[in-house]
Amino acid sequence: MRTINLSSRMQLFIVVIILWGATVLLSLTNLNSGSNTKHLMENDLKRLNRAISYVNALESNNNHIENLLREHIEDGLFDENGKQELAGKIEEKLKSLNWSKSNSIPSIKYQNLLRRIFSNVLEMYNFMSAEINSIKNRDKLNSPDAISSIDEAMKLLKEHKGSLLMDIDELQEVDGHSMWRKDEFRNLSNLVQHRLQYLQNPKDCANARKIVCRLNKGCGYGCQLHHVVYCFIMAYATERTLILKSKGWRYHKAGWEDIFMPISETCLDADGKTHANWPGKPSTQVITLPIIDSLHPRPEHLPLAIPADLAPRLTRIHGDPFVWWVGQFLRYLLRPQPSTQIMLDKGIKNLGFRNPIVGVHIRRTDKVGTEAAFHNLKEYMAAVDEYYDQLEMRQPVDKRRVYIASDDYKVIDEAKSSYPHYEIIGDPNVARMAAVSSRYTDFSLNGIIMDTHLLSLSDYLVCTFSSQVCRVAYEIMQTLHLEDATQRFKSLDDIYYYGGQNAHNRRAVIPHSPRNSREITIQKNDLISIAGNHWNGFSKGKNTRTNQMGLFPSFKVVDKVEVAEFPTYKTITSFAIISMKK
Repeated sequence: MRTINLSSRMQLFIVVIILWGATVLLSLTNLNSGSNTKHLMENDLKRLNRAISYVNALESNNNHIENLLREHIEDGLFDENGKQELAGKIEEKLKSLNWSKSNSIPSIKYQNLLRRIFSNVLEMYNFMSAEINSIKNRDKLNSPDAISSIDEAMKLLKEHKGSLLMDIDELQEVDGHSMWRKDEFRNLSNLVQHRLQYLQNPKDCANARKIVCRLNKGCGYGCQLHHVVYCFIMAYATERTLILKSKGWRYHKAGWEDIFMPISETCLDADGKTHANWPGKPSTQVITLPIIDSLHPRPEHLPLAIPADLAPRLTRIHGDPFVWWVGQFLRYLLRPQPSTQIMLDKGIKNLGFRNPIVGVHIRRTDKVGTEAAFHNLKEYMAAVDEYYDQLEMRQPVDKRRVYIASDDYKVIDEAKSSYPHYEIIGDPNVARMAAVSSRYTDFSLNGIIMDTHLLSLSDYLVCTFSSQVCRVAYEIMQTLHLEDATQRFKSLDDIYYYGGQNAHNRRAVIPHSPRNSREITIQKNDLISIAGNHWNGFSKGKNTRTNQMGLFPSFKVVDKVEVAEFPTYKTITSFAIISMKK
């Protein structure tokens, strides 16, 4: 939504109107029911809490009311009649939206509890299915008759998990906060995009402070995107305009701007009076960044940190705030040139890509044996089956569809022959060109852009998070939903991570006494540096208090969100992104 930049006097007027509208609302809900001052003083805390709740709900709907304000601002209706007309329209709009007290902002404790229950259901299922399969494999020879009973128990366990997850989803739909969630996702995204637009378009490029990023990191497409995002985060953290040097890019010699929109409309050159390599000085006009692995000193702003001024809102609404944060930078960076958009639209039409669909990314060539283990098609499709089984508990599915992106064209043919009840979508020609020998060509670049785009558009993602392409698609996915899309994935190997990140810590909420030599002791509030999830109910990590490395039950810890002091860009004011904290 387009936001409105307002002068100080105009901002004051808008604040007055908001408060006036809140007063109208409170009168409608009998908050001011003729009570005298003494009575209000006696019940001040209760009434104040109710008032805050009501005003917060009004603020959560400000994107709807903004259009009304814009009309009055543009028409110059600032007299008393104009205010009355505006108030009437606000009241009418709230009634049309079925506004009620249940649309107020949920507490962060409530939001976190919902996410934790969802996560715990998955971890319990992972543990039970691993144990059942272990028993099944052990008893194959000794008790073959028991295998069918074990299979039936596993089938019921899957249905039970699906039912629980469906209940959690439905709870969020009926808890009265769904409108607020959608508005808050929209407002937060608008805020960050507005800040990036401001940062990247200084009025005086010649004197603007700049940070230079060279698109020359020796790695694949997903890795190079993450390199540019890291540079952009550093630009945001230092309030410097990002200058992307991309001529001679190994994927496209003409450079980034030939494929995607320029990252600035006003400032694309690295000219300046003073230059230095990182860290330079605050007075240095132009600073050049190394790759993240060589950055020294390392500031607090690096992944997995999120801005302190956004943290209260972002941690309330999203299960993995940093993934959403990265997704916002990708949203800005990957705005396609018209020719690229035409290519994407044509590909979607020719492939017959439509929802519901599961995106499956299968990396086979240069990763297998070095950075990742081999996973056969059956493992990917088992996760796809589980997704559709659960979806069909909630709604009819006309056809089970899968989009396969791979650097091995044979896997697409294998899927079509082995899973005839699925509609398998994929382009073998793109898969052929994704091979290492032909990867750095225009055709291959178009293919990887198409794959990443369609994977992000999928309803669910099955892949290996050891692949940066998969993680990029997952990050972009967070920007495409006005809801928490954290759980829309299944990784067959790693948990989410960002190359070059600082430590990823989790905080223990339940103590653990080891049952064997592979497990570690955990006390409540211990910080665990996470190494990975084994997807069998256990994770591996290092207790920072004891330096013990080993296994522990995944459900006994929660993520520790890293927060850093970023600039707050206070010069940017926009009514559309106002959101009061509870």
